[in-house]
Amino acid sequence: MQLDSPRPNWTGYLNEPIAHGKMKLASLLWLNIVESYQKMRVQSILPALPILGAHGARILQSNDDGWAELYIRSLNDALNKAGHDVVLSAPAENKSGAGSTDVEPSSRTSACEYNSCPANSGPIGTNATNTRLNWVNSFPVTSVRYGIDTIAPPFWNGQAPELVVSGPNVGSNLFLEVQFSGTVGVAVYASHEAGIPALAFSGASDGNLAFNTSPVPARSTVYAQLATQLTNAVLDSGKPYLPPDVFLNVNFPKVEGDCTDPSKFKWVLSRINPGVFSDRDVETCGTDRLPTETSVIDAGGCQISVSVGDSTDKTTAPAEKQAVVLQKLGSLLTCVS
Repeated sequence: MQLDSPRPNWTGYLNEPIAHGKMKLASLLWLNIVESYQKMRVQSILPALPILGAHGARILQSNDDGWAELYIRSLNDALNKAGHDVVLSAPAENKSGAGSTDVEPSSRTSACEYNSCPANSGPIGTNATNTRLNWVNSFPVTSVRYGIDTIAPPFWNGQAPELVVSGPNVGSNLFLEVQFSGTVGVAVYASHEAGIPALAFSGASDGNLAFNTSPVPARSTVYAQLATQLTNAVLDSGKPYLPPDVFLNVNFPKVEGDCTDPSKFKWVLSRINPGVFSDRDVETCGTDRLPTETSVIDAGGCQISVSVGDSTDKTTAPAEKQAVVLQKLGSLLTCVS
């Protein structure tokens, strides 16, 4: 940043003989005045500069409800506002329930969902006014694969995403649903195949909405704020953000009644599947058996389930990996009530 009245070069003048002492003193006083002025200019300019997040990261977004779904666009806005460097690569239309299906994209013959892209627009495409918003005419896993390998790197000088964020899904992804969820499939592909830590978010408040819905309903903005909060917490915990072959399966309750203010929600460490025949979990809240994510959501009280998922089989990760997540997010987590 170049300011007016640049600092003058006083070095030679200030090395003159002592006979010029009075003039040297006057020069020093003037130098202090100029430096003070410059500091005041900097202080007045700084508030006008954009404030970037202290933990700004390269984030790739995807989902299974489609690139033009409102939930993913609300989260995109929130992540960008938080100072992150975000690229979106998601299916051209709703591909819910696709699991980990991965098929090369084909050219579209019809418009994308919500008329978000024109007919006959090829196998992949981008938003005309924001090239960081991209669609892939295939399944969720294919869209995130293209995002990691092809779409996002040019925005980051060839670098890979630091984190993949999937969702929020329109509707919950609990227990058995996890195996078939495209939202979870995205996170599993990223964490297992690409080695990139990943978060999968889902919200119990359902009903698909277009990206340009106005006014934006509270459920979309609340889920976006909550997802950004956990994303920031994971990033603030430092690298490596998650253990290898681990994803977080996060389920939000419905946004209704008392649960319409993001500050009212509580985060609970949970497990995906019941642990009847499983090894013991990490010890927390006075027990070595975590509550299931289904029981957390069913308990009400604006509680959010945070399950540590195993990317090799989409079940609950072992206790030693749960312990890493507990240590990283401990200040955010509470016991189920």
